[in-house]
Amino acid sequence: MQPRPNYILSKFLDPPFAILIGLSAALLRIHNVESSHGRTFPQTLETAKRRVHIAWEEKGR
Repeated sequence: MQPRPNYILSKFLDPPFAILIGLSAALLRIHNVESSHGRTFPQTLETAKRRVHIAWEEKGR
């Protein structure tokens, strides 16, 4: 008999929960790094928008 799998929430909620935790950790790290460089949150958002726009344009070419 195989051991029963362990889930934090459920078989279907664990993957979205893991993605949420990962994205939260990434955003927190970005915020901390940008803050240590003296940038405000709106400045960080503008930088992110610019980078995504540049990457989007390069993919379209």
